[in-house]
Amino acid sequence: MNQINLLIELSRFKKPIGYMLLFWPCAWGLTIAYDFSDEKITYLYQLTLFLLGAILMRSAGCIVNDIADRRFDKKVYRTKNRPIASGSVTVVRGIIYSLILCLIALIVLLQFNLLTIILALLSMPLAFTYPLMKRYTYWPQLFLGITFNYGLILGWTSVTNEINIIPLIFYLGAIFWTLGYDTIYGFQDIKDDEIIGLKSTSIKFKNKPKEFLYMSYSFFLLSLIVIGVQMNFNKIYFIIMFLIGYHLFIVQIKNLNIKKSTNCLKIFKSNNFLGVIVFISLLIGKISFN
Repeated sequence: MNQINLLIELSRFKKPIGYMLLFWPCAWGLTIAYDFSDEKITYLYQLTLFLLGAILMRSAGCIVNDIADRRFDKKVYRTKNRPIASGSVTVVRGIIYSLILCLIALIVLLQFNLLTIILALLSMPLAFTYPLMKRYTYWPQLFLGITFNYGLILGWTSVTNEINIIPLIFYLGAIFWTLGYDTIYGFQDIKDDEIIGLKSTSIKFKNKPKEFLYMSYSFFLLSLIVIGVQMNFNKIYFIIMFLIGYHLFIVQIKNLNIKKSTNCLKIFKSNNFLGVIVFISLLIGKISFN
């Protein structure tokens, strides 16, 4: 029972924000690609598969991240008690847990078409090298964005079995979304990270955080508008863009206080709600024309 509790803590099962932020791009890609004039069971089935895959891969990724960062985590107040950093779970056992989760995720992945399977497998190096980026570059959040939003492409190909400009535009915009929210998340550890020599966009833009966030979120909002135009969504979709813009620029950026960790964490977590709003807007835009 103790090992089960440690596995739950190690894989962050009790912290759904991580796997939901991985899931929403998958759901977005699936939604803009699906033809809702057909039956809906396949859509719901694939949506469930993507949620399960997001939970499994995020959990495996957390373990790999903790293994790679174990020496750094010991020196950071927020992470020093993580199972691997504290020695409660050995590196070998962590690797075994991660491999088991990846195996189950592979079983889920095999339910999709061949193109989606191949593209997903090609993303694995990105997923497992991301934790190393903070050692070498101030842009680890960019690598996270490339990795975390890859599911948007997979959601699209799982339906269309091809790639075109629409998911690519959306994917690029979603990368900027992650660039913004993970920069906010990084402000929690900025003092410790600077002491131990880790890098992040939080550190790079600490003197002008809101300007950087305005730029990142503007690109994301612009991508949503372009997608709406390209797919001929109705007026309701574009009205919802005002709500999304309000959340990005007022709820998040205006209310951000980078000196308060609790404030940063609260605003970071609010992106799950944003994911819901975007998802609903895409459903409205798609269903209203079928």
